[in-house]
Amino acid sequence: MVHNIRCYRCGASLEALSLPFSRQDECPECHNYLHVCLMCMHFDRNVPRQCREDGAEDVKEKERPNFCDWYKPSDQAFDADRKDEADQARAALDALFDD
Repeated sequence: MVHNIRCYRCGASLEALSLPFSRQDECPECHNYLHVCLMCMHFDRNVPRQCREDGAEDVKEKERPNFCDWYKPSDQAFDADRKDEADQARAALDALFDD
């Protein structure tokens, strides 16, 4: 099954992985888990519990793998602006602690 889903953290294509993602699936590039709230189509930073699915259990750590039955990977999870900000912050820290 072909899909256009990319890793929420690094933007790498996840086309080689089959759906549905298992709880232990990782991004082949950055090795972050994929069955996480930040990767789900129901995730929304602007609603209570940051989940639009009323029946879902509350998950405190949005970047940790979970057992949510409502999980569906989103093809909109990757945010290039958020990645750019993280890359800039990482570069600033590297420059600060550079030998």
